Amino acid sequence: MGKQQDVGAADQHSASGTTDHRPIGGDADARLALAQDPTTPQMTLIDLASDPSAVVRKTVAARPDAPAQALRPLTRDHDRQVREAVARNPSSSVGNLMRLVKDDDRWVRWAVAGNPACDESIRRVMSEASDKELRGLLAESRELEPELAARLIDDASPEVRERLATHTHDPDVITALLADRTARVRKGLARNPRTTADQRSALAADPVVDVRAALVRTLELDEADLERLVDDRAVQVRLAMATSEVVPPHVREALTRDPDDMVAAAARDFRPGAGTSSAVRAPRIGHRPSSAGPGRRGDSRR
Repeated sequence: MGKQQDVGAADQHSASGTTDHRPIGGDADARLALAQDPTTPQMTLIDLASDPSAVVRKTVAARPDAPAQALRPLTRDHDRQVREAVARNPSSSVGNLMRLVKDDDRWVRWAVAGNPACDESIRRVMSEASDKELRGLLAESRELEPELAARLIDDASPEVRERLATHTHDPDVITALLADRTARVRKGLARNPRTTADQRSALAADPVVDVRAALVRTLELDEADLERLVDDRAVQVRLAMATSEVVPPHVREALTRDPDDMVAAAARDFRPGAGTSSAVRAPRIGHRPSSAGPGRRGDSRR
């Protein structure tokens, strides 16, 4: 994590040091260029943090070398894009992130979840949040502490538990979620490459078709499991096997003789690399669409 510099410390980006000040003037474009300039002194960045243009303030908020005196007030900026930029800044202090993870705007809160400066204290707040998506982003975190993972095992939202099941590296969490009564949670486990062979065998016998289909699309299975699934009663499962990138060639060859014409054709026509399945989706750290939406302000440069 980058370290915020206090006023008076040597400026690593300018030989003039942080106590120098570059005059601020001109229109918004000139001030924006100053905010983007890596040689701009720290004192000038502090002044630009109160610029009337939200675009200029956002640029300062996103700078990893922005001083703490600039970032702190920007966590309370009236423009959510500015606050979001602070939430993404890896140099933001824990105190700033703690304020922003409780922000009224969801995109600001979600941005905090992807910040590498997040520590256990912030993750704990996320685990207790009423925001389901924020808890879901926490569930996808590799740095999740066992205590917080245990809390998410019993989360009221099946989606949060599914995302935990898909991404967890904790064997105890995987074992606990295998007993989850919600099929979508077990489907998440069926996409998790950290499952053991025994756990995959249990998922191969799951009573829900979607779980078995997700399993054969994503994970390599023992021969005994493959032999059972190649004759699965559900066409959906056999079709998933026929088009899976991880199914061995001899199993796909057997499916070319499947009694269902669609399955047999899919097995015959399969071409490696043409599939779209993947083991685990990348964590969905919140990024707002680039187009303007309801409640979003446009360019506020003046």
